[in-house]
Amino acid sequence: MSRITSAEHCVKTILVRPAPGRKTRAIVQVGPLRLPAAIGRSGRTSRKREGDGATPIAAMPLLSGFLRGDRLAQPQSALPLRRIRPAMLWCDAPKHPSYNRLVRAPFKPSHEEMQRKDALYDICLVLDWNVTARRRHAGSAIFFHLIRPGYEPTAGCIALARRDMLRILPHLRRGTVVRVL
Repeated sequence: MSRITSAEHCVKTILVRPAPGRKTRAIVQVGPLRLPAAIGRSGRTSRKREGDGATPIAAMPLLSGFLRGDRLAQPQSALPLRRIRPAMLWCDAPKHPSYNRLVRAPFKPSHEEMQRKDALYDICLVLDWNVTARRRHAGSAIFFHLIRPGYEPTAGCIALARRDMLRILPHLRRGTVVRVL
């Protein structure tokens, strides 16, 4: 089994390559590791739009992350991980001033709940897609999170199995680039 060595402690780039034969599957390469992943239901795109279900073909630095502390112990990571609270939401309403930002409940415009009933966001890493330089309708909530059973497609995110995310998390830091090819 491939391992990330101590010399490669902080990974600078993660590659996300399309998996052969299925547009909603990918292979995530972290150092020598090759991990199966799910991507957007519409595959990949170089012209990301809000609601298109596609994963952007881009180089996206990791900004920070969220963790369901009521379900998981704090994992070792140089990436800042914030405990998810019930009032945490992510705005996906393109015309709202808080578009593609963390907001607090109550919040009426369109949003995603960060504290989900399923396990998708038990570990949820924020990719810098349309975050530091926002454009309306260019896509929101592009995360690196956990998979649904059977590697079902995402709404545009990249998703790994929990065991794989926990394996790579100690090697990630703010600025690690996730490059979707």
